[in-house]
Amino acid sequence: MLCRIAIPVPDLTRYANYADVLLALGALPMGVGADVDAAGFDGLLLPGGGDIAPSRYGQADVGCVYVDPALDEMQFAALNAFVKAGKPVLGICRGHQLINVYFGGTLIQHLAQAATHSRGDSSADKVHATTAAPGSALYNLYSAVFCVNSSHHQGVDRLGEGLVVTQRSDDGVIEGMAHAHLPILCVQWHPERMCLAHARQDTVDGSAVVKYFLERCARG
Repeated sequence: MLCRIAIPVPDLTRYANYADVLLALGALPMGVGADVDAAGFDGLLLPGGGDIAPSRYGQADVGCVYVDPALDEMQFAALNAFVKAGKPVLGICRGHQLINVYFGGTLIQHLAQAATHSRGDSSADKVHATTAAPGSALYNLYSAVFCVNSSHHQGVDRLGEGLVVTQRSDDGVIEGMAHAHLPILCVQWHPERMCLAHARQDTVDGSAVVKYFLERCARG
């Protein structure tokens, strides 16, 4: 039976990269809203996108772009449902940051080293090296040092409660986290743009982390 993966977005067709990878790996992606019932799904994927409203982490807006409060509301509500149900969650880029804010953390609204991490005026992702924490899922999947893509200008600042840093870039940006007790994993990079038809020679295979998430989902 296919794992049913909820993706809280207004229009799933605009997030085809995520849906395509899930389908290719044997899962069923489904667009959901704020009222999603986690009981009907095996896991939650929080995709990339614009910035989270800084009021969510107690700050004034000093560097955010493409803020969508309605999307924030939808995704925070969906995450809350899956956290309460104890079901697996995978956060990607914006999803990584949203998970941190949900657990009470804060964000850096514009990284000092954004030029290394953000596309800027280019249509191509940046690529940089990272280091994974020994014993973490990312370390077990990819070893200690590996390259990932990058397309973000914000980053995790103060960690949310229960979250553990599992990966950093060479310049210190938090690139991966996991929850100490819940089946939650998140990455600042875009695995859906590093695998299958989008596989690249200068990064690891992003499908490995998605497979890991789906294996967790399949365990129930």
